Amino acid sequence: MRRLILTTDAAGAGWLRQAKRADRIDVLGQRLVCDRPPTPGETDSFFGPGQGDTPHWLDWQARGSDQPGLIQTCRAFDAIELWIDPVANAQLVLLQLLDFLRPQDDIIGKLVLRQADSRIGERGPEEFATLSPPPVPVEARHLDTARRAWNAFRQPTPEAWFDLRTRDLAALPALSRAVLDLLAELPAVGSALGATEAMLLGLITPGGPPPFYAPSYRRIIERGVFDTWEIGRMLDRLAHGPTPAVLGLEGGPFDLAIHDDAERFRRYKASRLSLSALGHALLAGQEDFAAHNPIQRWWGGTELTNDRLWRWDASRQTLVAPA
Repeated sequence: MRRLILTTDAAGAGWLRQAKRADRIDVLGQRLVCDRPPTPGETDSFFGPGQGDTPHWLDWQARGSDQPGLIQTCRAFDAIELWIDPVANAQLVLLQLLDFLRPQDDIIGKLVLRQADSRIGERGPEEFATLSPPPVPVEARHLDTARRAWNAFRQPTPEAWFDLRTRDLAALPALSRAVLDLLAELPAVGSALGATEAMLLGLITPGGPPPFYAPSYRRIIERGVFDTWEIGRMLDRLAHGPTPAVLGLEGGPFDLAIHDDAERFRRYKASRLSLSALGHALLAGQEDFAAHNPIQRWWGGTELTNDRLWRWDASRQTLVAPA
């Protein structure tokens, strides 16, 4: 029996290959937490045969120019296991994947879910050798939950995603946590900071380096909502607006180009950060970032701007519509 594993964790894929858990192991590495969600047409293209420079589901495998579609690949195997991390981005990848494969009855019949309770790639070799999340055959309840949640995430307001809190999401056990983790990344009532932005400010010490060069940065990564690149862009926004919350960040922006420019990267790593007066006031709950700086970012299908700012009230666990 030929077995395919699709996983959302590159490090976990390495362990799975080392343990020879399947004939082939591929990583679904798309990032869905920061940018506008893909349209149905973009999803079809992403999972279809490779076409030039357009994003493709095998971009993380370096397999060359002849890149087959996901459906073609799945049909070449007798069993397909989905090893899915419990963190927010991995759960979104799972929703997108199940919704895309939903019409393919022959493939759905081969699918089993293996949902770990912590990141697969964080296990050591000895622990991983005995790791075996129970296989759960994919059924209609999984597909229906995935479709409902994926559609909710792509809506032009976060209301449908908020409503998932009262839905039965038991078919996908890690989804409830992902729902709350992503709601917490909406601009907060009072500060207009997402949860990760507030954590970043809290890690900045006078004369200290950028937070992701500090040991305590691991607390942010362990939340599993954003990766280092995305957090770097957040820090840029906090440091380079009309009224910065962070002072002292040099050499940016934090992008691919900075890693090809040794001098810029040296300056960036040598930055000694501090909070501005606004930064201190934000942490104290005395100021609102949106009153001093432009906001323009995507949260799912919701485009957040200063005049269209959906907010999250963490103390009341309530969504607040734009005034």
